[in-house]
Amino acid sequence: MTEFPQRRERVASALASHKVEALLVSSPASIRYLTGYTGSNGLILLTPSESHFFTDPRYATDAQQNIDCKVHISKKTLFDDAAAQVKRKHLKRLGFEPGWMQVEHYERLKTKLGAGVKLVPTSGIVEDLRAVKSPAEIALIRASVNANSEAYAKTLLRVKPGVREMDVAAELEFQMRMLGAEKSAFETIVASGTRTALPHAHPTSKKLELNELLLIDMGAMLDGYASDMTRMSFLGRPSRRIINFYKAVLEAQLAGIAAVRPGTTSGRVDAAAREVLKRHELDKAFVHSTGHGLGLEIHEGPRVAKKQKTKLQAGMVITIEPGAYIEGFGGVRIEDTVLVTEDGCEVLTPTPKELVHL
Repeated sequence: MTEFPQRRERVASALASHKVEALLVSSPASIRYLTGYTGSNGLILLTPSESHFFTDPRYATDAQQNIDCKVHISKKTLFDDAAAQVKRKHLKRLGFEPGWMQVEHYERLKTKLGAGVKLVPTSGIVEDLRAVKSPAEIALIRASVNANSEAYAKTLLRVKPGVREMDVAAELEFQMRMLGAEKSAFETIVASGTRTALPHAHPTSKKLELNELLLIDMGAMLDGYASDMTRMSFLGRPSRRIINFYKAVLEAQLAGIAAVRPGTTSGRVDAAAREVLKRHELDKAFVHSTGHGLGLEIHEGPRVAKKQKTKLQAGMVITIEPGAYIEGFGGVRIEDTVLVTEDGCEVLTPTPKELVHL
């Protein structure tokens, strides 16, 4: 028996607290979470007693065979048919996901529903459930993490001076796919030399050179679930400044991991990493948050950032990825995927964290 019916029941039980009679789900990740659907055109209408799934004829066979909701194959737009179902059930307050509802669809829905139905922006119902992973989801994330790390290890054997950043990125993504990933979880980041000071550098035609840093930030999407890892290497023999710089960021990353436990806030985890970098006078060089949740999307709740008050719960999966970036010199970021456990946390990423000398 799948988890999908139980997930929909939990969403339905939360509708009353948000003062809506039904919820229209349009986020692709949330639709997959609630039904298993992986197509490009779907919509869910959830009421306390029923679940309706809408798609178009391209996905009719798949939906009718695999989705355990009332399936509607729309010949018009999905929103037209969803609106007709809302009116048929005489619903008066319909929740929708404001982060995913396009203005065009909102206006069409509003016109079709008429003045008798109020559209209510309703955030967080599905996302809050998705933040805490089931054992089955954790197993899928673990498999994604392992494939990601193996792809990194295979690629690193081919990294040498003269290879372009974009060649390294292509090899990483090829290896992910060879290990079963359907795609990379985000655009792979490969940056070398002073370009490592760009936190989200795009791979370029720049060739790797001796005596420079190499930053690789990569993630696999395997069976729908994301992984995320950043590792550093150095082509040649690093200077004392590079070694100390790396050690400072590693100390901050380990401090962030040590702070992860149920009941603590994600903001406190961020602060733990930030405090270490401040001691090394690198706090101003840390220009992003310490991490984020991941799962069906590469970025989902909870945020691990300044002043965030979300309390961590066992089953949450987050990244811990502090970094420091100095223009004209370079940057260092170290990142693991971390599972919050009942008594602390487990680092899922198996790749060693020492600065690799290539």
